[in-house]
Amino acid sequence: MRTILHLDLDSFYVSTERLINSSLLQKPILIGGTNDRAIVIACSQETKAYGIHNGMPMKTAKELCPEAISISGNNAAYSKYSELVTEIIKEKVPVLEKSGISEFYADLSGMDKFFGTYKYAIELRQKVISETGLPISFGLSQNKTVSKVAVNVAKPNNQIKVDFGTEKSFMAPLSVKKVPMVGQKTYQMLRNLGIRYVKTIQEMPVDVMKGVLGTNGLTIWKRANGIDNTPVIAYSERKSISLEHTFNKDTIDLYKLKNLLVAMTENLSYQLRKENKLTACIVLKIKYSDFNIYTKQQKIQYTNADHILLTKVLELFNQLHQKRLLIRLVGIKFSHLIKGNLQINLFEKNTKQYQLYQALDHIRNKYGDQSIARASSLETHKLKTVSPLIPVIHKK
Repeated sequence: MRTILHLDLDSFYVSTERLINSSLLQKPILIGGTNDRAIVIACSQETKAYGIHNGMPMKTAKELCPEAISISGNNAAYSKYSELVTEIIKEKVPVLEKSGISEFYADLSGMDKFFGTYKYAIELRQKVISETGLPISFGLSQNKTVSKVAVNVAKPNNQIKVDFGTEKSFMAPLSVKKVPMVGQKTYQMLRNLGIRYVKTIQEMPVDVMKGVLGTNGLTIWKRANGIDNTPVIAYSERKSISLEHTFNKDTIDLYKLKNLLVAMTENLSYQLRKENKLTACIVLKIKYSDFNIYTKQQKIQYTNADHILLTKVLELFNQLHQKRLLIRLVGIKFSHLIKGNLQINLFEKNTKQYQLYQALDHIRNKYGDQSIARASSLETHKLKTVSPLIPVIHKK
Protein backbone atom coordinates (compact mmCIF):
# COMPACT_ATOMS: atom_id res chain seq x y z
CA MET A 1 0.00 0.00 0.00
CA ARG A 2 1.34 3.43 -0.94
CA THR A 3 1.70 6.29 1.53
CA ILE A 4 2.00 9.73 -0.05
CA LEU A 5 2.73 12.91 1.90
CA HIS A 6 1.92 16.38 0.53
CA LEU A 7 3.49 19.35 2.31
CA ASP A 8 2.48 22.93 1.55
CA LEU A 9 3.97 26.08 3.06
CA ASP A 10 1.04 28.20 4.25
CA SER A 11 0.67 31.58 2.49
CA PHE A 12 4.33 31.26 1.59
CA TYR A 13 5.02 34.77 0.29
CA VAL A 14 3.13 36.46 3.11
CA SER A 15 4.71 34.18 5.72
CA THR A 16 8.19 34.92 4.37
CA GLU A 17 7.58 38.67 4.49
CA ARG A 18 6.38 38.38 8.10
CA LEU A 19 9.39 36.26 9.00
CA ILE A 20 11.66 39.01 7.70
CA ASN A 21 9.60 41.83 9.24
CA SER A 22 7.64 40.88 12.36
CA SER A 23 5.81 44.23 12.35
CA LEU A 24 3.68 42.80 9.52
CA LEU A 25 2.15 40.13 11.76
CA GLN A 26 -1.66 40.14 11.83
CA LYS A 27 -1.80 43.09 9.43
CA PRO A 28 -3.49 43.07 5.99
CA ILE A 29 -0.80 42.56 3.34
CA LEU A 30 -0.87 42.77 -0.46
CA ILE A 31 2.13 41.45 -2.40
CA GLY A 32 2.65 42.26 -6.04
CA GLY A 33 3.82 45.83 -6.40
CA THR A 34 3.53 49.26 -4.87
CA ASN A 35 1.86 51.03 -7.78
CA ASP A 36 -1.80 50.93 -8.76
CA ARG A 37 -1.10 49.22 -12.09
CA ALA A 38 0.45 46.15 -10.44
CA ILE A 39 -1.46 42.95 -9.77
CA VAL A 40 -1.93 41.08 -6.49
CA ILE A 41 0.35 38.04 -6.42
CA ALA A 42 -0.45 37.05 -2.85
CA CYS A 43 -2.54 38.45 -0.02
CA SER A 44 -2.86 37.75 3.67
CA GLN A 45 -5.89 36.15 5.29
CA GLU A 46 -6.88 39.53 6.74
CA THR A 47 -7.51 40.94 3.25
CA LYS A 48 -9.68 38.07 2.01
CA ALA A 49 -12.60 39.22 4.15
CA TYR A 50 -12.75 42.26 1.85
CA GLY A 51 -13.13 40.06 -1.24
CA ILE A 52 -9.51 40.44 -2.32
CA HIS A 53 -7.92 37.56 -4.22
CA ASN A 54 -4.78 36.73 -6.18
CA GLY A 55 -4.68 38.19 -9.69
CA MET A 56 -6.79 41.23 -8.76
CA PRO A 57 -5.48 44.66 -9.87
CA MET A 58 -3.66 46.31 -6.97
CA LYS A 59 -5.73 49.46 -7.42
CA THR A 60 -8.97 47.52 -6.87
CA ALA A 61 -7.53 45.73 -3.85
CA LYS A 62 -6.47 49.02 -2.26
CA GLU A 63 -9.94 50.44 -2.81
CA LEU A 64 -11.47 47.43 -1.07
CA CYS A 65 -8.99 47.56 1.82
CA PRO A 66 -7.30 51.00 2.06
CA GLU A 67 -5.39 50.07 5.23
CA ALA A 68 -3.64 47.11 3.53
CA ILE A 69 0.15 47.29 3.32
CA SER A 70 1.44 46.95 -0.27
CA ILE A 71 4.75 45.13 -0.75
CA SER A 72 6.60 44.78 -4.04
CA GLY A 73 7.89 41.31 -3.16
CA ASN A 74 11.31 39.82 -2.40
CA ASN A 75 11.98 37.05 -4.88
CA ALA A 76 15.48 36.45 -3.54
CA ALA A 77 14.08 35.71 -0.07
CA TYR A 78 11.38 33.43 -1.48
CA SER A 79 13.97 31.43 -3.43
CA LYS A 80 16.24 31.22 -0.36
CA TYR A 81 13.53 29.90 1.97
CA SER A 82 12.15 27.54 -0.66
CA GLU A 83 15.57 25.92 -1.06
CA LEU A 84 16.08 25.81 2.70
CA VAL A 85 12.82 23.88 3.19
CA THR A 86 13.67 21.64 0.22
CA GLU A 87 16.98 20.63 1.80
CA ILE A 88 15.34 19.85 5.16
CA ILE A 89 12.69 17.61 3.59
CA LYS A 90 15.04 15.99 1.07
CA GLU A 91 17.30 14.72 3.86
CA LYS A 92 14.39 13.02 5.64
CA VAL A 93 12.34 11.27 2.93
CA PRO A 94 13.17 8.45 0.48
CA VAL A 95 11.64 10.15 -2.60
CA LEU A 96 10.90 13.89 -2.87
CA GLU A 97 9.04 15.69 -5.64
CA LYS A 98 9.11 19.48 -5.59
CA SER A 99 5.86 20.44 -7.28
CA GLY A 100 6.24 24.20 -6.79
CA ILE A 101 8.20 26.81 -4.92
CA SER A 102 6.22 26.00 -1.77
CA GLU A 103 4.75 22.52 -2.37
CA PHE A 104 6.28 19.07 -1.97
CA TYR A 105 5.28 15.42 -2.39
CA ALA A 106 7.09 12.60 -0.60
CA ASP A 107 6.62 8.86 -1.01
CA LEU A 108 6.78 7.28 2.46
CA SER A 109 5.64 3.83 1.33
CA GLY A 110 7.11 1.07 3.45
CA MET A 111 8.23 3.35 6.27
CA ASP A 112 5.28 2.33 8.47
CA LYS A 113 7.16 -0.86 9.35
CA PHE A 114 9.92 1.13 10.99
CA PHE A 115 8.67 4.59 11.96
CA GLY A 116 4.90 5.03 11.60
CA THR A 117 4.38 7.40 8.70
CA TYR A 118 1.92 9.75 10.39
CA LYS A 119 4.19 10.26 13.39
CA TYR A 120 7.16 10.67 11.07
CA ALA A 121 5.31 13.28 8.98
CA ILE A 122 4.40 15.23 12.15
CA GLU A 123 8.06 15.25 13.24
CA LEU A 124 9.15 16.38 9.77
CA ARG A 125 6.61 19.21 9.79
CA GLN A 126 7.79 20.35 13.21
CA LYS A 127 11.40 20.27 12.02
CA VAL A 128 10.57 22.59 9.11
CA ILE A 129 8.73 24.98 11.44
CA SER A 130 11.47 25.03 14.09
CA GLU A 131 14.36 25.45 11.64
CA THR A 132 12.78 28.00 9.28
CA GLY A 133 10.04 29.73 11.29
CA LEU A 134 7.60 29.16 8.41
CA PRO A 135 4.15 27.61 8.94
CA ILE A 136 3.55 24.43 6.94
CA SER A 137 0.65 21.98 6.60
CA PHE A 138 0.46 18.41 5.34
CA GLY A 139 -1.98 15.83 4.07
CA LEU A 140 -1.20 12.10 4.25
CA SER A 141 -3.04 9.40 2.26
CA GLN A 142 -2.48 6.64 -0.24
CA ASN A 143 -2.21 8.96 -3.29
CA LYS A 144 -1.24 12.43 -4.48
CA THR A 145 -4.75 13.71 -5.21
CA VAL A 146 -6.24 12.95 -1.80
CA SER A 147 -3.13 14.22 -0.01
CA LYS A 148 -3.25 17.49 -1.96
CA VAL A 149 -6.95 17.97 -1.17
CA ALA A 150 -6.30 17.03 2.47
CA VAL A 151 -3.57 19.63 2.93
CA ASN A 152 -5.94 22.36 1.78
CA VAL A 153 -8.52 21.15 4.27
CA ALA A 154 -5.87 21.03 7.01
CA LYS A 155 -4.71 24.63 6.55
CA PRO A 156 -3.74 26.83 8.22
CA ASN A 157 -0.65 25.30 9.86
CA ASN A 158 -2.12 21.88 10.57
CA GLN A 159 -2.16 18.28 9.38
CA ILE A 160 -4.62 15.57 8.28
CA LYS A 161 -4.31 11.85 7.68
CA VAL A 162 -6.87 10.15 5.45
CA ASP A 163 -6.91 6.46 6.31
CA PHE A 164 -6.81 3.80 3.62
CA GLY A 165 -10.34 2.99 2.42
CA THR A 166 -11.84 6.31 3.52
CA GLU A 167 -10.69 8.39 0.53
CA LYS A 168 -14.09 8.43 -1.16
CA SER A 169 -16.01 9.41 1.97
CA PHE A 170 -13.41 12.09 2.75
CA MET A 171 -13.85 13.67 -0.69
CA ALA A 172 -17.66 13.34 -0.88
CA PRO A 173 -18.83 16.43 1.12
CA LEU A 174 -16.29 18.81 -0.45
CA SER A 175 -17.01 21.39 -3.14
CA VAL A 176 -16.11 20.27 -6.67
CA LYS A 177 -13.73 23.25 -6.65
CA LYS A 178 -11.48 21.20 -4.36
CA VAL A 179 -10.82 18.55 -7.00
CA PRO A 180 -7.47 19.11 -8.75
CA MET A 181 -8.00 19.98 -12.45
CA VAL A 182 -11.29 21.76 -11.76
CA GLY A 183 -10.55 25.36 -12.72
CA GLN A 184 -13.02 28.23 -12.94
CA LYS A 185 -14.29 27.27 -16.40
CA THR A 186 -14.82 23.61 -15.52
CA TYR A 187 -16.37 24.59 -12.20
CA GLN A 188 -18.90 26.80 -13.98
CA MET A 189 -19.77 23.97 -16.40
CA LEU A 190 -20.36 21.62 -13.49
CA ARG A 191 -22.44 24.21 -11.63
CA ASN A 192 -24.56 24.71 -14.75
CA LEU A 193 -25.26 20.98 -14.58
CA GLY A 194 -26.32 21.33 -10.96
CA ILE A 195 -23.15 19.70 -9.65
CA ARG A 196 -21.93 21.39 -6.49
CA TYR A 197 -20.40 18.70 -4.34
CA VAL A 198 -17.91 15.91 -5.07
CA LYS A 199 -20.45 13.32 -3.95
CA THR A 200 -22.59 14.09 -7.00
CA ILE A 201 -19.67 13.31 -9.33
CA GLN A 202 -19.02 10.10 -7.41
CA GLU A 203 -22.61 9.00 -8.05
CA MET A 204 -22.50 9.84 -11.78
CA PRO A 205 -21.69 7.16 -14.38
CA VAL A 206 -18.16 7.72 -15.66
CA ASP A 207 -19.46 7.78 -19.26
CA VAL A 208 -21.56 10.84 -18.46
CA MET A 209 -18.51 12.74 -17.16
CA LYS A 210 -16.56 11.73 -20.27
CA GLY A 211 -19.42 12.91 -22.44
CA VAL A 212 -19.49 16.31 -20.77
CA LEU A 213 -15.76 16.97 -20.33
CA GLY A 214 -14.03 14.47 -22.63
CA THR A 215 -10.88 12.76 -21.38
CA ASN A 216 -10.59 15.36 -18.60
CA GLY A 217 -13.97 14.16 -17.37
CA LEU A 218 -12.54 10.67 -16.77
CA THR A 219 -9.60 12.08 -14.79
CA ILE A 220 -11.85 14.33 -12.71
CA TRP A 221 -14.23 11.42 -12.00
CA LYS A 222 -11.31 9.26 -10.79
CA ARG A 223 -9.94 12.01 -8.60
CA ALA A 224 -13.37 12.74 -7.15
CA ASN A 225 -13.51 9.07 -6.18
CA GLY A 226 -10.06 9.27 -4.57
CA ILE A 227 -8.37 7.25 -7.33
CA ASP A 228 -4.90 8.35 -8.45
CA ASN A 229 -1.93 6.14 -9.34
CA THR A 230 0.37 9.01 -10.31
CA PRO A 231 3.87 8.32 -8.95
CA VAL A 232 6.00 10.71 -6.92
CA ILE A 233 8.74 11.80 -9.32
CA ALA A 234 12.09 12.31 -7.65
CA TYR A 235 13.15 15.95 -7.52
CA SER A 236 16.47 16.68 -9.21
CA GLU A 237 18.18 20.05 -9.36
CA ARG A 238 19.97 18.96 -12.53
CA LYS A 239 16.77 18.84 -14.57
CA SER A 240 17.15 21.33 -17.39
CA ILE A 241 16.02 22.60 -20.78
CA SER A 242 18.50 23.84 -23.38
CA LEU A 243 19.14 25.04 -26.92
CA GLU A 244 22.29 24.98 -29.02
CA HIS A 245 23.01 26.39 -32.45
CA THR A 246 25.94 25.43 -34.69
CA PHE A 247 26.71 27.88 -37.49
CA ASN A 248 27.32 26.67 -41.05
CA LYS A 249 30.11 29.20 -41.17
CA ASP A 250 31.98 30.31 -38.05
CA THR A 251 31.20 33.92 -37.17
CA ILE A 252 32.41 36.87 -35.16
CA ASP A 253 29.38 39.02 -35.99
CA LEU A 254 28.20 40.25 -32.58
CA TYR A 255 24.95 41.60 -34.03
CA LYS A 256 24.05 38.18 -35.40
CA LEU A 257 25.18 36.39 -32.24
CA LYS A 258 23.17 38.56 -29.86
CA ASN A 259 20.06 38.40 -32.04
CA LEU A 260 20.34 34.62 -32.03
CA LEU A 261 20.64 34.59 -28.25
CA VAL A 262 17.49 36.72 -28.07
CA ALA A 263 15.59 34.21 -30.21
CA MET A 264 16.88 31.23 -28.22
CA THR A 265 16.00 32.86 -24.90
CA GLU A 266 12.49 33.71 -26.12
CA ASN A 267 12.00 30.12 -27.25
CA LEU A 268 13.20 28.61 -23.97
CA SER A 269 11.21 31.08 -21.85
CA TYR A 270 8.06 30.18 -23.75
CA GLN A 271 8.76 26.46 -23.23
CA LEU A 272 9.13 27.07 -19.49
CA ARG A 273 5.81 28.90 -19.28
CA LYS A 274 4.11 26.31 -21.47
CA GLU A 275 5.17 23.57 -19.05
CA ASN A 276 4.45 25.76 -15.99
CA LYS A 277 8.08 25.78 -14.86
CA LEU A 278 10.58 28.24 -13.43
CA THR A 279 14.36 28.24 -13.68
CA ALA A 280 16.92 29.31 -11.08
CA CYS A 281 20.13 28.84 -13.06
CA ILE A 282 21.35 29.99 -16.50
CA VAL A 283 24.30 28.41 -18.32
CA LEU A 284 25.82 29.99 -21.44
CA LYS A 285 28.09 27.94 -23.71
CA ILE A 286 30.42 29.10 -26.50
CA LYS A 287 32.46 26.85 -28.79
CA TYR A 288 35.14 28.66 -30.79
CA SER A 289 36.59 27.78 -34.18
CA ASP A 290 39.55 26.11 -32.43
CA PHE A 291 36.97 23.75 -30.83
CA ASN A 292 37.67 24.99 -27.31
CA ILE A 293 34.47 25.22 -25.26
CA TYR A 294 33.80 27.78 -22.55
CA THR A 295 30.81 27.97 -20.23
CA LYS A 296 29.59 30.41 -17.60
CA GLN A 297 26.63 30.04 -15.29
CA GLN A 298 24.70 32.24 -12.91
CA LYS A 299 22.11 31.37 -10.27
CA ILE A 300 19.10 33.67 -10.34
CA GLN A 301 15.78 34.10 -8.58
CA TYR A 302 13.12 31.71 -9.91
CA THR A 303 11.61 33.08 -13.11
CA ASN A 304 10.36 32.27 -16.61
CA ALA A 305 9.94 35.82 -17.90
CA ASP A 306 11.67 36.74 -21.17
CA HIS A 307 12.85 40.18 -20.12
CA ILE A 308 14.54 38.89 -16.95
CA LEU A 309 16.19 35.87 -18.58
CA LEU A 310 17.27 37.80 -21.66
CA THR A 311 19.07 40.42 -19.58
CA LYS A 312 20.97 37.69 -17.72
CA VAL A 313 21.84 35.75 -20.90
CA LEU A 314 23.31 38.81 -22.58
CA GLU A 315 25.23 39.70 -19.41
CA LEU A 316 26.76 36.20 -19.37
CA PHE A 317 27.65 36.47 -23.05
CA ASN A 318 29.40 39.81 -22.51
CA GLN A 319 31.36 38.34 -19.60
CA LEU A 320 32.29 35.13 -21.41
CA HIS A 321 33.03 36.41 -24.90
CA GLN A 322 36.49 37.90 -24.55
CA LYS A 323 38.36 36.24 -27.40
CA ARG A 324 38.67 37.59 -30.90
CA LEU A 325 38.08 34.16 -32.34
CA LEU A 326 35.37 33.00 -34.69
CA ILE A 327 32.48 31.29 -32.92
CA ARG A 328 31.28 27.89 -34.07
CA LEU A 329 28.44 27.23 -31.58
CA VAL A 330 26.40 28.99 -28.89
CA GLY A 331 24.15 27.33 -26.36
CA ILE A 332 21.83 28.28 -23.50
CA LYS A 333 20.66 26.01 -20.70
CA PHE A 334 18.11 26.73 -17.98
CA SER A 335 18.42 24.38 -15.00
CA HIS A 336 17.22 23.96 -11.39
CA LEU A 337 13.68 23.76 -12.77
CA ILE A 338 10.63 23.62 -10.54
CA LYS A 339 6.94 23.95 -11.22
CA GLY A 340 5.61 27.47 -10.93
CA ASN A 341 3.76 30.19 -12.78
CA LEU A 342 4.66 33.46 -14.43
CA GLN A 343 3.04 35.80 -11.94
CA ILE A 344 5.58 35.53 -9.14
CA ASN A 345 8.21 37.03 -11.41
CA LEU A 346 6.31 40.22 -12.17
CA PHE A 347 6.10 41.90 -8.79
CA GLU A 348 7.03 45.32 -10.13
CA LYS A 349 5.28 44.93 -13.47
CA ASN A 350 1.81 46.13 -14.27
CA THR A 351 -1.13 44.21 -15.61
CA LYS A 352 -0.22 45.18 -19.20
CA GLN A 353 3.14 43.37 -18.88
CA TYR A 354 1.38 40.25 -17.60
CA GLN A 355 -1.31 40.45 -20.28
CA LEU A 356 1.36 40.85 -22.97
CA TYR A 357 2.99 37.55 -21.97
CA GLN A 358 -0.40 35.84 -21.98
CA ALA A 359 -1.22 37.21 -25.43
CA LEU A 360 2.16 36.23 -26.91
CA ASP A 361 1.92 32.72 -25.48
CA HIS A 362 -1.63 32.36 -26.81
CA ILE A 363 -0.41 33.18 -30.32
CA ARG A 364 2.48 30.72 -30.01
CA ASN A 365 0.19 27.98 -28.71
CA LYS A 366 -2.11 28.46 -31.69
CA TYR A 367 0.34 29.11 -34.52
CA GLY A 368 3.65 27.67 -33.31
CA ASP A 369 6.52 28.83 -31.11
CA GLN A 370 8.20 30.70 -33.98
CA SER A 371 5.05 32.58 -35.02
CA ILE A 372 5.89 35.76 -33.11
CA ALA A 373 9.16 37.22 -31.87
CA ARG A 374 11.06 40.40 -31.10
CA ALA A 375 12.10 42.34 -34.19
CA SER A 376 15.74 41.92 -33.23
CA SER A 377 15.49 38.14 -33.50
CA LEU A 378 13.64 37.93 -36.83
CA GLU A 379 16.84 37.41 -38.80
CA THR A 380 17.52 34.24 -36.85
CA HIS A 381 14.48 32.56 -38.36
CA LYS A 382 16.50 32.19 -41.55
CA LEU A 383 18.85 29.92 -39.59
CA LYS A 384 16.16 27.39 -38.74
CA THR A 385 16.92 25.23 -41.77
CA VAL A 386 20.52 24.87 -40.56
CA SER A 387 19.88 24.14 -36.88
CA PRO A 388 16.25 24.25 -35.73
CA LEU A 389 15.59 25.96 -32.44
CA ILE A 390 14.15 22.92 -30.72
CA PRO A 391 14.45 22.61 -26.94
CA VAL A 392 15.62 19.42 -25.32
CA ILE A 393 14.71 18.38 -21.78
CA HIS A 394 17.61 16.88 -19.86
CA LYS A 395 17.42 14.80 -16.73
CA LYS A 396 20.73 13.25 -15.83
